[in-house]
Amino acid sequence: MLNITNKTADAVRALRHVAKGMATAAPRIGDTKVAMSLLEKNAFINYQRIEDNLVIVRERLNRPLTLSEKILYGHLDDAANQDIVRGTSYLKLRPDRVACQDATAQMALLQFMSAGMDTAAVPTTVHCDHLIEAQVGGVKDLARAISINKEVYDFLATATAKYGLGFWKPGSGIIHQIILENYAFPGGLMIGTDSHTPNAGGLGMIACGVGGADAVDVMAGIPWELKCPKVIGVNLTGKIGGWTTPKDVILKVAGILTVKGGTGAIVEYTGSGVESLSCTGMATICNMGAEIGATTSLFPFNERMAEYLKATKRPEIAAYAQQFAHNLKADKGAEYDQVIEINLSELEPHINGPFTPDLATPISKLAAEAKKNNWPDEIKVGLIGSCTNSSYEDMSRSAALFKEAKDAGLELKSKFTVTPGSEQVRATIARDGQIEAFENAGGVVLANACGPCIGQWDRQDVKKGEANTIVTSYNRNFTGRNDANPATHAFVASPDIVTALAFAGSLSFNPLTDTLPTPSGKPFKFSPPSGFALPPSGYDPGEDTFQAPPQDRASVQVKVDPKSDRLQLLKPFAPWDGKDPKDLPVLIKVAGKCTTDHISAGGPWLKYRGHLENISQNCLIGAINSENGEANKVQNQLDGTWGGVPQVAAAYRAAGIKWVVIGDHNYGEGSSREHAALEPRFLGGAAIIVRSFARIHETNLKKQGMLALTFANPEDYDKLKGTDKVDIIGVETFAPGKNLTLVAKHADGSVDEIPLAHSFNEGQIEWFKAGSALNLMAAKAKAAGSA
Repeated sequence: MLNITNKTADAVRALRHVAKGMATAAPRIGDTKVAMSLLEKNAFINYQRIEDNLVIVRERLNRPLTLSEKILYGHLDDAANQDIVRGTSYLKLRPDRVACQDATAQMALLQFMSAGMDTAAVPTTVHCDHLIEAQVGGVKDLARAISINKEVYDFLATATAKYGLGFWKPGSGIIHQIILENYAFPGGLMIGTDSHTPNAGGLGMIACGVGGADAVDVMAGIPWELKCPKVIGVNLTGKIGGWTTPKDVILKVAGILTVKGGTGAIVEYTGSGVESLSCTGMATICNMGAEIGATTSLFPFNERMAEYLKATKRPEIAAYAQQFAHNLKADKGAEYDQVIEINLSELEPHINGPFTPDLATPISKLAAEAKKNNWPDEIKVGLIGSCTNSSYEDMSRSAALFKEAKDAGLELKSKFTVTPGSEQVRATIARDGQIEAFENAGGVVLANACGPCIGQWDRQDVKKGEANTIVTSYNRNFTGRNDANPATHAFVASPDIVTALAFAGSLSFNPLTDTLPTPSGKPFKFSPPSGFALPPSGYDPGEDTFQAPPQDRASVQVKVDPKSDRLQLLKPFAPWDGKDPKDLPVLIKVAGKCTTDHISAGGPWLKYRGHLENISQNCLIGAINSENGEANKVQNQLDGTWGGVPQVAAAYRAAGIKWVVIGDHNYGEGSSREHAALEPRFLGGAAIIVRSFARIHETNLKKQGMLALTFANPEDYDKLKGTDKVDIIGVETFAPGKNLTLVAKHADGSVDEIPLAHSFNEGQIEWFKAGSALNLMAAKAKAAGSA
């Protein structure tokens, strides 16, 4: 509850009106109680909090508000006293819910267990989608995953039961699709331990990817802290149609903003063109907003959202949102920090890549670009689905192209896989014939899981190191991400374009203009794809894969085998020793792009996400050492030998020596995985010093007690060498807004003094001093218990 000050009370009383001389309370939106989910009957949508907070915020700011500001400020912990300046203030927020996928949930739950709580403070769910490897097909792959990952699934099932969380079993589907189908609602605020959590923006929800430590804070009833985002407006005009899809909107935006252009901002879509997008299409756009570094993305509430809520058996939420619609859209005259204009009627289908999701190429120019850049023209595999594009609409449009091609006598020229987003989507497209259309033409339907999108792909058709091309409808295409082959050229496009290219088998084919030969000799040209935004016969829920927490949780025992190589209870990190760090060797000076995939690889390493010691053996093994241009080869400054990054880091730790990493721009972009922050901390790191950070990773480092620092002058990155030792001066007087000094001692005896900036506030400095945010939380809980 808010502490109502006199000023606050006056503002709230302004909502009252007087009739016939008697004070009469006006109808309140909170008088209506609507459950957040059909699966959580006692957790209600809190539009009243937003309404009350906005009365206060409007009086304070006295200006029109964007939609994202309405929702964010409507969830402030203390609207009367919160400092609110875009790009500067740290907001303390009260999210409505938390969502965790299984790979990150392991560490989040292990941390929550250390916090001394017995029940999550907000509705929380765990989703089993990351640990299922694609091999031969959905049924067999799922059975294999359940067998291989039994101890992890048992841990998650028992931990969720113990602490009152919802549990979605393996085979349920991908977390973001499940959230859209069951939990997302207009005007809500959610955090999730996966970078593509913003998918829920397709239902008008602010949904942000975070690390597990942030999730633990919210689960423990502590406000979530977020640097007040700037707001980028994308004004959509015209009408989408033909070969152009919602995916092409975000592919275009990615080309404009690049992978770091959205950092520190929420991307808010507006304009008349929004009405031509389906709800799941809007979710696709918001989902891939993670690729431009955005805090999140969202759309205003509209009739397409209402239709989707009704189709997913939530008409009460649709009606409630319609009552609250004035606060589910931007105010007239709201100002944005940047505005991008896109005419959907003129937007051409795009294909982005390879190796980065912001290299955007219109389909009409792809053949020329492929030839100019020597990209392998033959497409080995086409892959559709994933959390970004696995809706009924996506599947039905792709299946229509399959049927048309098959009827003309065409065969796939590339291998082709389909990943349904959820059990509900899988069951529905099986009933409606789409799966049959895929399989009849040679497509393989995989399990309802992330699969190849996150590297869970046992690919056998090419050897590692063999240059080849794949096209996907996924969201991310960093080097080696899908198949662990650094020579694979991965391109991202809509499911429609991926499907057409798979029948052509060539990057040089443009389905909008080109034809393919058929057995009859008659040239074949694809028709513009068509499908259904929602299934005409309604959704088939398929198999029930949800486990609700039991009524009696006291007797539940959380399963963790002390001898397990996959699960390990956590030990607290040591607190700061009170001294300026000195004589720290540079473990590695990273050259160029360094994503969380480079820092903590996925694929086969996913199985160790619950075992910090074991997964730390992948720390920075993908990062390129500026000293030699190689990955996972650094020099040990103690003895001059060369070794793998985690091995050298462990050698320093064993000798009682802390170390630092030097990085380039947008360090830690990509996945939200907090293991990329936990591992350096576990191996004895003191600081990560870079030109700039990706938002989530910077916060994750702070949460684990690491010094996340940036060069005050980005060009000073060039002064550091991998053979340097450094001092960090000023930590003893660490304060918000006060620069530190890096003293770089080079091997030749010369010294550089370099100013370091940081974004720590007072609370985050306390995390550092305590050794981690979790340490501070546990200490406060202990103090409260003994008071």
